[in-house]
Amino acid sequence: MDHTKAVDDATTPPQLDKKRQVKYWTRCVKTLLPFHYIGLDSNRMYMGYFILAALDLLDVLETVCSETERRDFADWIYSCQSVDGGFKMWRGTDFGDQTNDLNRKWDPANVPATYFALVALLVLGDDFKRVKRRETLHWLRKMQRPDGSFGETLVNGQIEGGRDPRYGYCATGARYILRGARSGPLTLDGEDIRDIDVDAFVECVRLAEAFDGGIADQPYNEPHAGYTYCSLGALNFVGRLQKADLRPSQLSSRYGPSNPQEVVRWLVQRQTEHIDPDASIDSDTIGSNRTSKVTDRELENILPNNHGAPPNSEQTPSQTAPPDHSFTSAAAAKSQIRKPSYTPQPSTLPDHDSATTAICAGMNGRVNKTADTCYAWWSGASFHVLGQPKLYNHAAVQNYLLEKTQNPVLGGFGKFPGDAPDLYHSYLGLTALSLVGCEGVKEVDAGMCVSRNAKGRLKGVWERWGVEGSLN
Repeated sequence: MDHTKAVDDATTPPQLDKKRQVKYWTRCVKTLLPFHYIGLDSNRMYMGYFILAALDLLDVLETVCSETERRDFADWIYSCQSVDGGFKMWRGTDFGDQTNDLNRKWDPANVPATYFALVALLVLGDDFKRVKRRETLHWLRKMQRPDGSFGETLVNGQIEGGRDPRYGYCATGARYILRGARSGPLTLDGEDIRDIDVDAFVECVRLAEAFDGGIADQPYNEPHAGYTYCSLGALNFVGRLQKADLRPSQLSSRYGPSNPQEVVRWLVQRQTEHIDPDASIDSDTIGSNRTSKVTDRELENILPNNHGAPPNSEQTPSQTAPPDHSFTSAAAAKSQIRKPSYTPQPSTLPDHDSATTAICAGMNGRVNKTADTCYAWWSGASFHVLGQPKLYNHAAVQNYLLEKTQNPVLGGFGKFPGDAPDLYHSYLGLTALSLVGCEGVKEVDAGMCVSRNAKGRLKGVWERWGVEGSLN
């Protein structure tokens, strides 16, 4: 046996199998999806978004799909556009010429579908001339509840669906694409279009901040990396994001999150070496310390507490969860929000590009949970949105994705090591790899979850519409 070769193989960092990844996504766009996706037939728009955006990230969209095919994809997306604004997930409930006021409720526009459709059109290089911009902006305002949250659909004038930050992210993302981040009334074709209530939405996000720094779906619930990312991304879309480099004196109650440094602290704790969902949980190895080789004292040096005590030690979360954001007055809730007690300091973490290739650690979404491919994006991208991209170990995340969840046979990525690939985890695996600079993947925009190249096309659309401001 050649021991030198064995040592070299063991020390060579894992690589993105781009050929197999391209083959996986080509199979998704060119052939029928596996039978497991039958139950997702009514969510075709988001599956189409994942497929097109993944091919774009791999820089093969124009080689895998002909110009005619790309035009057909755009035509299908527009066929899902509602006459009243917004887009639907699919055409399965379209009554066509038989549509009337009675059956229209069975085929409503959908907030997530609208964001996915608009971003997919950017990926395809569409000129947006067929987008019902005025109608969609009117419809988006109707999708906001008095407490500031957004729903999913509008049926008979009633907002239906959940109220968590996923819908807020998609609604504000669609608004950002159609009018930019500037708040206030917009005159379009001689008509004044009222804006969403940005202040109410920001307050909605702030009220969902948890005692330990993360952001939940509603007040006093457990924080979650997905909700945290969507909240931060939405705040960024409406131009109300407070990044982690601000001093306490610079923070404003009109922006969010209320204490971005605490959000960073919570995010740092999401990196973990616990990557096997079937393994027993050893409390000594679940924390963030082992993963990034940061001790408690070092973490305090990164985000120091002025009083030398553990942050939030005096607060405990409520044991009861309210049904919605209106459970208490905004004034009462504000009185419970902690004031910043520390300022950002230069990081003492090891360089994320340093020689730590032996470390394999992913990200989890909640405390004491196993790493999962998708959270490499939800948690990792949150660092980037907050302007702190170096506060997690990039090499460890890349090793986790490429060595543990990249499928060596089919391509794509699974949820856990050994799992079969699926569209959701396969796309977010690519976006997470782009965040850490993996070779073979185009640069992703952390705020929009799409390539920077695709987002850049929005500038030309805005110029034609007369939208002021630059891309954030």
